[in-house]
Amino acid sequence: MTVSNNMQELDGLPAFDFPDAEAEPKATLPAAGSVAWRVAVDAYDSEEEWESAFARFLKAVDTTEVRALIVGAWSEAYDTAPDEVVTAIVAASDRLPSLRALFVGDITYEECEISWINQTAMAPLINALPQLRSFGVRGGQGLDMTGIKHVGLRSLTVETGGLDADVVRNIGAAELPALEHLDIWLGTSWYGANTIVADLDAFLTGARLPALKSLALRNSEIQDDIAAALAGAPVVARLETLDLSMGTLGDEGAEALLGGQPLTHLKKLDLHHHFLSEPMRERIRATLEPAGVVVDLSECESARNDESRFTAVAE
Repeated sequence: MTVSNNMQELDGLPAFDFPDAEAEPKATLPAAGSVAWRVAVDAYDSEEEWESAFARFLKAVDTTEVRALIVGAWSEAYDTAPDEVVTAIVAASDRLPSLRALFVGDITYEECEISWINQTAMAPLINALPQLRSFGVRGGQGLDMTGIKHVGLRSLTVETGGLDADVVRNIGAAELPALEHLDIWLGTSWYGANTIVADLDAFLTGARLPALKSLALRNSEIQDDIAAALAGAPVVARLETLDLSMGTLGDEGAEALLGGQPLTHLKKLDLHHHFLSEPMRERIRATLEPAGVVVDLSECESARNDESRFTAVAE
């Protein structure tokens, strides 16, 4: 599977595409705080740089009321990191006092495959927006999450087809005392993923994430190993949602997970896109659904052997 569609909403607000330079003078714009504004340019041969489009946005919209911002494609995202994008938003941070949600890299496969998206250091951006509550980024190539410190951030999402272990460890070292939701797409070794379970220790213990309620470690080719590690992980006891979806989870991982600490306190267990046998699926349902746990076992995949399993999103 690839990322086929742009985001439809962010932080509960419908996405709205800020018009291009030709259409903008005639466009009727919605109230600034009623939508999630997507600012984007053509990924190929754009006549306008992203920073120029953003400058038009700052002039056309009452930015003091903007609550959600989506960074779409910048010019040649397959070849160029969004350093100027980050610089532009940081420079305008004082003009965005109501911004609560930000997503960088809402780029479809037609614009640039997820594992080809170039990224950059995100700490300068996140740290410059103390009012931010939700942050997401797509693309792991060149991504740097070093030095993040934010007392108010509640949701962090990192979507990749392959994430370097250094980035994983740097997320684990971030100072995010209010974080409630963490979602990491680890990806495959073919596209740069080299994480082992030991690199996930900060998430498994939860010691640095005292407010965490929802944990997603997904889209991974080591999904069985992650499931086994979570079977005894201290963080699980205080989670409401556990997400191991989109990866290569098979009966071995599910067996370890069910054989560990109880999961009946969860509100939801998301395992969609998996390689579980029918008896194992029935066992999971019989164990958890009577306790009120919502279990997502959709998208059952098949594979000839363990080596032929695949993640939902790679290239």
